[in-house]
Amino acid sequence: MARPGAACPPPARRVMVAARALLFWALVYSYCGVCACIAGLRLLWSIGRRPGETFRWVVRENPPACLNDPSLGTHCYVRIKDSGLRFHYVAAGERGKPLMLLLHGFPEFWYSWRHQLREFKSEYRVVALDLRGYGETDAPPHKENYKLDCLIADIKDILESLGYNKCVLIGHDWGGMIAWLVAICYPEMVTKLIVVNFPHPSVFTEYILRHPSQLIKSGYYFFFQMPWFPEFMFTLNDFKVLKSLFTSQATGIGRKGCRLTAEDIEAYLYVFSQPGALTGPINHYRTIF
Repeated sequence: MARPGAACPPPARRVMVAARALLFWALVYSYCGVCACIAGLRLLWSIGRRPGETFRWVVRENPPACLNDPSLGTHCYVRIKDSGLRFHYVAAGERGKPLMLLLHGFPEFWYSWRHQLREFKSEYRVVALDLRGYGETDAPPHKENYKLDCLIADIKDILESLGYNKCVLIGHDWGGMIAWLVAICYPEMVTKLIVVNFPHPSVFTEYILRHPSQLIKSGYYFFFQMPWFPEFMFTLNDFKVLKSLFTSQATGIGRKGCRLTAEDIEAYLYVFSQPGALTGPINHYRTIF
C-alpha cells in the first residue's frame, strides 16, 4: 500500500485520470441535455402563444447604410496562403502607423468596433476583423476547422499579411479568448493586450468547474454543442433572441445615450439572417471541449 502523500502508481493515476474525464464529459453532456430541454420548452411555449410568428424568418436583402459609412474606414480583403481562406476587415487610419487589431465576440462582427475605428484612427492603423466564419469572411463547413489552433494561426497570418510583425491586440468576449491565446503563443507579436469581458483561459476553466453560478451563466457553451438546433433557435420569431441580446435590460446596451439605434440592430440582422450565417460562429464553440 502506498504511503499517505506518496505519488500514485501509474495504474492508479490512469484510473483517476479516466474517472475525472468521465465525470467531466458526463457534466458536459448532462448540462447540454438540460439546456436543450429548456430551449425545447421555450419553443413549445412560443408555438402555443404565436404559432404564425414563431417560424418567421426574414432574410435582409440589402445592407443598411451604416455598414458602408466611409467614416468607419475602408472594406478590405486578404487571402491567407496556408488556410486558403479569405478574410474581410475594415481598416481606418494611415498605413504605416502602429497596428491596432480588433477581434469581436459572439454574436457580433466587425461593426461592433465602429466607435473604436473612429476614435483611434488618428494614432493607429485600426483594423476590425470579421473572424473565421463571420460576416464576409470565409466560413469552412466542418467544425474541425474552428479549433483554437486554427483561430490563433489566423491572427498570426493576418498580421503578417498586413505587413506587420506586432500590434496592439484588443479582443472582446470570444475574441478576447483568441487574443489571450495569441499573446500566450506569440508574445513577441503583441505590444499591448486589451481584453474585454473574458478572463484568462486557465482561470476561467478552473472557475467555471468550481462555481455553479458561472456554469449556469455559461450554459450556452454547452447548448452550442448540439448540431443545427442552436442555429434554429436563433432564427425563431425573426431572430428575437439576437434582438434581445442587444436590447434587453439583462444583456443589452442600456446606458442612456449609448443605446443601439434601429439601424445598428438592422446591421446585425442583415449579417446573421443570411442562410448559414450562424453555423460558422457557433462552430467556434463546438470545439471548445
